[in-house]
Formats: sequence, C-alpha cells, structure tokens
Amino acid sequence: MEGTSSQRRAYVGSAFLSGGFRPFYLCGALYAALAVPLWVLFLHGIVAPGGAPLEPLYWHAHEMIFGFLGAIVGGFILTAIPNWTGRLPVMGNPLGALLALWLAGRVGVALLGAGTITPAAALLLDLAYPAALVATTLREIVAGKNWRNLPVVGIIAVFGLANLLFYVSFWTALDPMLAIRLALGGAAVLITLIGGRITPSFTRNWLAKGHGEPFPAPFGMVDRAALLLTGLAMLSWAIFVDGPAVGALLLAAGGVQLVRLLRWQGLRTTSEPLVLILHVGYGWLVASLLAMSAAALAPFAVNGSTALHALTAGAIGTMTLAVMTRSTLGHTGRALTADGGTVAIYVLVNLGALLRVAVHLLPMSYVQATTIAGTLWSAAFLVFALKYGQYLLTPRR
Repeated sequence: MEGTSSQRRAYVGSAFLSGGFRPFYLCGALYAALAVPLWVLFLHGIVAPGGAPLEPLYWHAHEMIFGFLGAIVGGFILTAIPNWTGRLPVMGNPLGALLALWLAGRVGVALLGAGTITPAAALLLDLAYPAALVATTLREIVAGKNWRNLPVVGIIAVFGLANLLFYVSFWTALDPMLAIRLALGGAAVLITLIGGRITPSFTRNWLAKGHGEPFPAPFGMVDRAALLLTGLAMLSWAIFVDGPAVGALLLAAGGVQLVRLLRWQGLRTTSEPLVLILHVGYGWLVASLLAMSAAALAPFAVNGSTALHALTAGAIGTMTLAVMTRSTLGHTGRALTADGGTVAIYVLVNLGALLRVAVHLLPMSYVQATTIAGTLWSAAFLVFALKYGQYLLTPRR
C-alpha cells in the first residue's frame, strides 16, 4: 500500500487525469446539464432530427443511461478500485484513452441521431468504452485478487450487453426498450450493492464522531435478501414489464429494501446533508420499486412513466450526485461536509425528480411540467460542474 501511495504522489501529469472521478464526474455532469435541456427542446418541437434512424425518445433514454450514467459509473469504479485492490489507480494516458472512448461514443450517437452515420458505425464507436471499462476493471480486480468485487464487473458487463441489444434492435424486431430496461435493472442492482455498502458505512463513521449509538445494522440476511430480490425483480421487469408475478417480485424487493433502509439510522443524520443525501437517494430506490410494482399490477391505474422516473430522475439522479459530491471532496483533500452550494445541488435534483414523478398530477400540460422538472434536475448537475469543477481540475490540497 505504501508503494502505491508513493507512486501516486510521484505522478506529475495533468491533475485532471490523476483519478477517474475527475474527468468522468465533470464530463458526466456537463452532459446531464446539456442532454436534458436538449430533450426538452425535442418535446417543444424546436429541435427535431427529421427522419433520422434514432428517434428522440430513444436518444433521450439511451444517452441518459449509457452516456451520462456510463460516465459516472466509470468515474466511481476507477476511483474505488485502488481502495479495493491496493494497486495504483488508472491515470494519465490510459485514463485519457478511456475518456476519449466515452466521448467517441457520444459523438457516434449524436451523428446517428442526425442521420449522418449508420447504426453499425455508431455501435462500433459506442461500445468501445464499456468494453474497455470491463477489461480494465477485470484486470485490476484479478491482479489485486479482490474477488469480493467481481460482481461489479458483471454489472458493468450487463450495461455493455444492454447497449449492444439496443443496437441490435435496429436490424431485428427486438424492442429497444428491453435494452433500456435491462440497463436500468443493472443500475438498480448497482445502487443496491454499492449504495448498500457506503450508506451504512459513512453513516456509522459520522455517528461515531460524537453522536453515538445506535449505529446502522451490520450486513446480514436482510441485505442479502434485498440484493437477491432486487436482482430478480428487475430482471423480470426488464423482460415482462408487468403482470402479477413481476408486480409481486417488485413489491417484495421494495418491502425488503425499505426494511434495509430503516435499519441504517438515516433520520439521525439530518444535521449533515452529505450523509443524509445517501439515505434520500436510497429512499428513491425503495419508492421506485414500490411504484413499479403498482404499475405492474395495475398498469391502467398507475402510470409506468411515473414509476420509471422515480428510478431514473429520483434514485439514479440523487445517488449519483450524493456519491459525486462526497468522493470529490474526500479525494481532493477537502472537508467532508456539505456547504450551501452542495445543499443547493441536492435540493435541485430532488425537486426536479419530484416534479417529474408528479408530472401527470400538476395543473399544467405534460410538456410544461416536464420542462420545469427537467430544468431543475439538469441545473443540479450544472451547479455541480460549476462548483466542483475547480476541485476536479486542480491538484489535491
């Protein structure tokens, strides 16, 4: 470990490429801040691809998952690996190459949306990044003999497979939303796995600094059941969407996840938003599973889009910013506490998510409500880029 620390200190390249979180958090945040407003312009009819092979709805779904979320997942995994394995982090030119592959994918999808290149060409550009990320993660975990985190490689591979299936839909009768649902299922499992580690861990660390017991419950049967049931429920939802069996699995997963969350003492962290936001983000996952259960059991009564956006705008949006803010502060040598700007980020993303989930209940048109919700949600990532960009671009304190 000391050798690894010495090598890290000896790095003399660009600060921006000294850790995976730096380029991928910044680029992912900027992409979220741009992609959602572009989707709003599509809704208003101001921007239209006009006969392109990639419909705006599918572009929106694809890029928010494989573009935005793909960047954040890559930044987190590349930053966590050294802690898992004790090996030198991926940095410098290798990290720059991964970033270039992610950017190439975004350019490829944009050109496909404009009708400039074929789906086959876009596929080659877009799948290079997840393939390289899987290979890099697997290499580091195997070299470090860190077998406990092999499931993370599997989840990243699911993202890559889902992206491949999305492109397969251009040449077959396969529903492209199957690929989207499969990727979202992987995201839910990733939140369950990683969020289920860091939320109680960081909560315990904070409580131990003067707040005392009770501490979050240790990992046990409830946690194992949450992982298993969430994986099964999301897979069944990805394939079948609705029906009694799907609804029952989602309800069971949501119920166990709720019990899991309540065991983590989240209500005792209200004085530190940096910790509380982890519980809020995980709470969105619970809410999304329960909402998806209701939509699967009674699709005529519960809007499926509402349930879907509880997962995407709510759970994914909030949890990514919770992780991005905390890890950026910690890895750049700053105090682990949320100031006013950070709290504003949390408020904006949750307001945007709440409005997006409630869009069909608001006394305004769908387009108007979605515009307001999308503006607030994307503003959270813009504020992150503006406030945290200075930390990501400069050397550690």
